[in-house]
Amino acid sequence: MRWDAQRLDLDEPSTLPGLPDVRGLLRSLQVPEFPGLTLHEVRCKSALNAVPKGSAMPFGHTINTFRGCSHACVYCFARSTHEWLELDSGADFDQQIVVKTNIVEVLRRELARPSWRREHVALGTNTDPYQRAEGRYRLMPGVINALARSGTPFSILTKGTLARRDLPLLVAAARDVPIGMGVSMAIWDDDLHAALEPGAPTPHARLELVRAITGAGLPCGVFLAPVLPGLTDSLGHLEAAIGAIAEAGATGVTVLPLHLRPGAREWFTAWLVREHPALVSRYKTLYGRGAYVPAEYRSWLARRVPPIMARHGLDRQSGGSARGVGAAGEGSASPDTGLPGDESAGFPAGSLPVRRPGADPPGPPVPEQLSLC
Repeated sequence: MRWDAQRLDLDEPSTLPGLPDVRGLLRSLQVPEFPGLTLHEVRCKSALNAVPKGSAMPFGHTINTFRGCSHACVYCFARSTHEWLELDSGADFDQQIVVKTNIVEVLRRELARPSWRREHVALGTNTDPYQRAEGRYRLMPGVINALARSGTPFSILTKGTLARRDLPLLVAAARDVPIGMGVSMAIWDDDLHAALEPGAPTPHARLELVRAITGAGLPCGVFLAPVLPGLTDSLGHLEAAIGAIAEAGATGVTVLPLHLRPGAREWFTAWLVREHPALVSRYKTLYGRGAYVPAEYRSWLARRVPPIMARHGLDRQSGGSARGVGAAGEGSASPDTGLPGDESAGFPAGSLPVRRPGADPPGPPVPEQLSLC
């Protein structure tokens, strides 16, 4: 999506001049309920984003209702995507939020095309669909309804506890199509959470989201990610995290170490220098050759995680009787490998759509009904 040719041309008192360095200015506004955020409303030309051919991702298309993310996670790998909009990958990514106001109507048109093959669509792979702006724009109910009515399986990955609002819709959708639910959480220290995820719900609130999702009868895999070397990779931290995730009823968990792509790398490194200067040398060693930790660290992490998972009933057992787990960097390849940002890692059980035993395959799309009111 580019900014050109997407003007809303609405004249309202709340409209701001927009960004002076962006061509094709759109309606930009600030609202009292989201102090510090600027919302840029656009009319998108497409809703479905095709995943590049040859990707290891277990889905063919994604949907992003927003660009930028008010969760403001310092480590977010998607930061550099904001530069495509002539915005920076630091504060702009956190505070300049692009809202695709017409995404539901565009999605319905795309799903109604004869060429649409009703393959798995993933949401939340770039920025969070349940960030704060969703409370104002309510885009996700329309997206969920459009996907379910068209017979399209889908998955949602989120940190946003606003997803609880849509649980009745998701339960209804799961009767028609396979769905997967994933919740991301990484930090269990309150001070560290406030420093690294200042706009995201607390880990404890996200645990309650997991509990609510599984309590509604839906699967929910948890991404314990990213694990931060020297900060969240101790046995005590991992034990507390995995124990809490298991107790909340997660159907699976994947543990994934931090990776630092351009954009996130600069933003996270500045934070590390400021807040934990003693760790700077170690991070230079670990990430000196690229975005990913070396194989030695991945193997070290993979060795210490399985015993903890086993103690909490989250180990992978023969026959699939236990809740499935993918440990980052180890284990055999499967169709469920290919996480956004790390195509070698596996998805946790419950986070991808799987057809229930005995369930009928999705039927033809349900035609839209005309309303007289």
